Amino acid sequence: MKNRTFGYAAIQSFFWMCYAAIMGFASMYLLQAGFDNSQVGMLIAAAGLLSALLQPVIAAYADRPGSTPVGKLVMLSGALSLTCAVLLLFTRGSTLLTGLLYGCCMVLLQLTTPLVNSLGIGAVNRGEKLDFGIARGFGSLGYAAAAYLIGLLANRFGAVTVPICMGAGFFLLLLTVAGFGSTGSKASSEEKTATARGGFLRRYPRYAPVLFGLVLIFVSHVVLNSFTFQIVEAKGGTSREMGIAMAFASVIELPVMFLFSRMLKKAKSHVWFRLSGVFFFLKCLGTLLCRDIPGFYAVQLLQMFGWALMTVSAVFYINAIMAPEDSVKGQACYTVSLTLGNVVGAIAAGRILDNMGVRAMLVFGTASALLGAVIVLVFTQRTKE
Repeated sequence: MKNRTFGYAAIQSFFWMCYAAIMGFASMYLLQAGFDNSQVGMLIAAAGLLSALLQPVIAAYADRPGSTPVGKLVMLSGALSLTCAVLLLFTRGSTLLTGLLYGCCMVLLQLTTPLVNSLGIGAVNRGEKLDFGIARGFGSLGYAAAAYLIGLLANRFGAVTVPICMGAGFFLLLLTVAGFGSTGSKASSEEKTATARGGFLRRYPRYAPVLFGLVLIFVSHVVLNSFTFQIVEAKGGTSREMGIAMAFASVIELPVMFLFSRMLKKAKSHVWFRLSGVFFFLKCLGTLLCRDIPGFYAVQLLQMFGWALMTVSAVFYINAIMAPEDSVKGQACYTVSLTLGNVVGAIAAGRILDNMGVRAMLVFGTASALLGAVIVLVFTQRTKE
């Protein structure tokens, strides 16, 4: 049987390169384009809200019998994102057009996230040879490489580096998805039709409170990742140090992702999923307490059991508690929680940042992460794998 890990690893790598460019450097790019912190927060929030509304619709369509294959949906989203990235190169004089195009890129990126996950987990469910953890690890390598490179280039050539790197990433993503082919859920058309008659959250009653806890956790995530530039400046750094920190955080994710299939033999996915929520809180707390750039670099070590562990454990946890025919919807709901966390976090953090500063914003993020971690610990159900 052909090993699909390498092809899927390339998809993850280029997708997370795009993620680094769009979300990691959003505040830096938009501030240099004439936005203030509150406007940056509002744009991130608006994009997140729109994608949160659209994700369940697209997921329901993807789970429907006879729907467009997941791979082709990823390619369509990538092509639209590439177009927006190219157009951004010609809108530097217009704040309105810049905001619209950048917002479209953020919406499309968040719509694509569950589709990329479903592309891989669908292959795993059908028994194809694919190590999801290793492939996702290459995604973090891609993010690290892009973050470091964009940080250096932006420091030298300015914000124009961001849309150029976005466009290059989406172009490479299109090539790799085309080579990988289209995959979908292993559920039959009859199973999908039968399941569609019931209520999704009714079938998984403990999943709704978990999603609420994740929203609170991801509020802290957007505080740390969409306003990284402001945090780094407060610690005494520049976009160069920002890129280094983002790259280091991504590289430190690799051991967990590469070894996750072995970790699942030591403990079930629900154990790792619960633990990841705790480390989100610890990372936000550490960022609040550290006083300088070396301390900020050290805090990035906590990324290993926070974002990295959440990313892989959530995919397996969702896959374990849900029927195959609910695969895309389950992954989409997880991404919606991330998106809603972005919405709430971006609005609140932008306002707090403008009115009370970086420290108050980090206190807010830490409190949100703590409450979210407690909810996830309580409501996460046990799994068999």
